Amino acid sequence: MRLVILKEAAPGETRVALLPDAVKKLAGQGIEVVVEEGAGLSAGISDEAYGAAGAALGADRLNLLESADLLPVVNAPPTADQKRLKPGAVVTGFLKPLDDPAALQPAIDRGATLFATELVPRISRAQAMDALSSMATVAGYKAVIVAAERLAKLFPLLMTAAGTIPPAKVFVIGAGVAGLQAIATARRLGAVVEAYDVRAAAGEQVRSLGAKFLDVDLGGIATEDKGGYARELTEEALNRGRDLIAKACAYSDVVITTAQVPGRRAPLLIRRDAVKGMRLGSLIVDLAAPAGGNCELTRPGENIDHNGVTILAPLNLAATVPVHASQLYSRNVGNFLQLIVKEARLVLDFDDEILSGACVAHAGKIMNARVAAALETTK
Repeated sequence: MRLVILKEAAPGETRVALLPDAVKKLAGQGIEVVVEEGAGLSAGISDEAYGAAGAALGADRLNLLESADLLPVVNAPPTADQKRLKPGAVVTGFLKPLDDPAALQPAIDRGATLFATELVPRISRAQAMDALSSMATVAGYKAVIVAAERLAKLFPLLMTAAGTIPPAKVFVIGAGVAGLQAIATARRLGAVVEAYDVRAAAGEQVRSLGAKFLDVDLGGIATEDKGGYARELTEEALNRGRDLIAKACAYSDVVITTAQVPGRRAPLLIRRDAVKGMRLGSLIVDLAAPAGGNCELTRPGENIDHNGVTILAPLNLAATVPVHASQLYSRNVGNFLQLIVKEARLVLDFDDEILSGACVAHAGKIMNARVAAALETTK
């Protein structure tokens, strides 16, 4: 069995799917591991490090694609690469099967088995494979660092001979993994932090980090699904939250938004009028930008100034911290591979809820009902 690690093709992507410590374990099981030359350089990993871990190096990307039985990736391979996949190859990574299922059609036509890391169920046994949470942790941290660098104020309270400088006020929207990490990081930098989430249960976690939780009565509406993700809410429910959010934005120096619903456009929580009411020099970091953004004025991938309020809309913050992002991701993927590889043989047990939950396609057949429905809507 041959496992291939390629250099990521997506523009600006600096992460790599597996690091040498994971390669060493796989090679020790009798799996042939081949790494494309330069695959880990952006993440601080040399070709020599992979060689020392037991991997061979290859320069011919097309040959590597055509020979791979296992292909762990960070992002879905581009169309040209998918068309070169070995029939029956197993690909695992962030494949965006609910956001852009049609982009995976070439791999499906090749009979590849596709496992999407973002579909790994949130159960206790799968925590060590939860790459979505790992990358959200990195993004939540980096969002605060970016905000602190751009804000024309200091974050902490300072008492000096020249007078007292009050702490920055940070407002975090969405108390999932990214939001909680943003709260913790902003608190460490000395900011006063408030947070909002449609899930009232998130309040306890927010308060445990020393932040104030802003609660709103949604009339008993179910706000999360069985996997712990936020549900898509009605316009009435969203409006209740928007009113509270607008008031908090008006006195905040930094607003970090993280609210997303899997497979849906990110909910619009900050309207144009709310931005208009923000103070001159304040800023918004919209982590939901890849899904359209939580702010009405967000332009994904761009940084804009709207009447003195800066709106940052990064698309891949995790890639700006490639060393640790790759380290976490590699561990997630390595743990997942242990489920499907036994004694250097591929073993796909679809009775395992982790495999069945994460599988997008197998042997030319769509295995996930939500992906099948999403594909139908694109036709």
